Amino acid sequence: MIPSTLLLALSTVGLALAKPTCNKCKAFPGSPGWPSSQQWSHLNETVDGRLIRPAPPGGVCHEGQPNYDEDQCPQLIEDWRVFEFHAADPVSVMWDLWANYTCLPFEGFSCSGAGYPSYVANVTTAHHVKAAVDFARDENVRLVVKSSGHDYLGRSVAPGSLSIWTHHLNKIEYHEDEFKLAGSGKVIPGDAITAGAGSPMIDLYTVADQHNRTVVGGGGKTVSLGGFVTGGGHSILAPHYGLAADNVLQMEVVTPAGDILTVNEDQHADLFWAIRGGGGSTFGVLTSITIMTHPPKKLSMVLFMAFTIPEAPFTLDLVTWAMSQTPYLSDSGLSGYLMATIDSPPPIPLPGVPERVAGLMGKTIILDTHDPAKIDEIFRPLNETIQERWQGQVHLLTIVQPFESFFDWYSENYDDGQAGGSTYLISRLLDKETVTGDLDALSNALEPILIDDGWLGTYLVAGKGVNEAKPRGGSNAVHPAWRKAYVHAISWLGWGYPPFDETADERTRKILDERFEALRELTPDSGSYMSEGFPFEDDWQHTFWGDNYERLSEIKLEIDPQDVLWCTPCVGNEGWEEKEDGRLCRIK
Repeated sequence: MIPSTLLLALSTVGLALAKPTCNKCKAFPGSPGWPSSQQWSHLNETVDGRLIRPAPPGGVCHEGQPNYDEDQCPQLIEDWRVFEFHAADPVSVMWDLWANYTCLPFEGFSCSGAGYPSYVANVTTAHHVKAAVDFARDENVRLVVKSSGHDYLGRSVAPGSLSIWTHHLNKIEYHEDEFKLAGSGKVIPGDAITAGAGSPMIDLYTVADQHNRTVVGGGGKTVSLGGFVTGGGHSILAPHYGLAADNVLQMEVVTPAGDILTVNEDQHADLFWAIRGGGGSTFGVLTSITIMTHPPKKLSMVLFMAFTIPEAPFTLDLVTWAMSQTPYLSDSGLSGYLMATIDSPPPIPLPGVPERVAGLMGKTIILDTHDPAKIDEIFRPLNETIQERWQGQVHLLTIVQPFESFFDWYSENYDDGQAGGSTYLISRLLDKETVTGDLDALSNALEPILIDDGWLGTYLVAGKGVNEAKPRGGSNAVHPAWRKAYVHAISWLGWGYPPFDETADERTRKILDERFEALRELTPDSGSYMSEGFPFEDDWQHTFWGDNYERLSEIKLEIDPQDVLWCTPCVGNEGWEEKEDGRLCRIK
């Protein structure tokens, strides 16, 4: 369990609340406080008939469920591994564990809706969102927000809740030449895009490309803008243009009090600061976001491998040295997704490359060049060191492919991973001193990760563009460690079926926690990217937000004194815990 260290003393907040807040638990189906069918019907009218009483998505394969369809079951089983299926369903999420395995579509498993929201508001306007927020607050019902369900921390689903499904808040408006802030009327030069919070990345990239521009976005087609920005939003373009949160100009948000606010650097500045990186489902429900665009540039994709065979006696030394070169590669213009390994299949099978390798390898891009000679010049000093130190036992391979635009590259290289199953992630932000200073210390920190698992994601998604970013208003709530980071180091571990194996779940947590402990000790002033973090960090508050946490907590208390919005691990959640039966209750 995530430790609880702070009780929110709401009695000290001199605010007029819609209802008394002495209830120990949120209303739960079957409890005396649960709204009547007439009250739910009234909410349905308020949201223009868009209230859904969802069937469990896996029920298609289970007799007795309202959506059972034997003929459609085989297709559902195939779709269960596809991101698009879960994004298009009002309650389904990408990974099975967050719904507590209550209705998997596979033979031999039981099915109920116990792990899912009881009702869903399928919102298409900010006023729909307001109606749902007002209802949850006034009736003391647990409230969650789902857009695509692409959430490694499980914040977009909860049993016995009312869910706001923002998937259809997807209108996109393009602004040519300039954007004018609400309130102050300040004019920000340059093209911008205003998009609904549920807009998927593929739609944003498409609209930007139609106007010969690009935006900072995620790798998956179904990742939605709202969740991406609230987590900070790293990107293969971030080393050039900053994090997604650094590119935000303005937002519309429905607060826990039911106010529909337009927030920017000149009005509601604290809320504008907090939402950009402070986490979703916390300070309000985003309905739209305006982001800056960037000019299109040709690019080259550079696949490279610095590798040897796993049996070599120097594999850890090779990986440590190769990681020490990542700031140089980033400063030279490369960004992308690398893998450090001492024994893994190569990420891209190539002729002449062994079936298992050790080293650093992966997929990167470099903007504004199609010149192979320029790329060769970047790798020349690495190759010289490799030949000097390992004399033919290590190989450096580069493959260059030109693209006319980022959109052309993305169309062939988007994240096409699989949904379903159960996985925990863990990550750490590494600065230049960490990876280039004491290499013995770095090697000691990498060893338990690599020896045990064989690989470590080494993502070049920070560097100059993030370090030197100038967010509107001067700053935002992303972890300050991003402003020094060069590498987003990430690992993950899943477990298979049967999924009800609590021992496997606990063992997975323990393994990941222990693997990264030495890396935490090496980087005491750093932290983790919250959207790809470990949910069970001991000090998750500062691991995900660093010194920003105290200010975020104050803003949360001010904007949401009733804890209308609650999730975990999220800012200000310390006063509540989720019981085994799914009820959300105060901690006394």
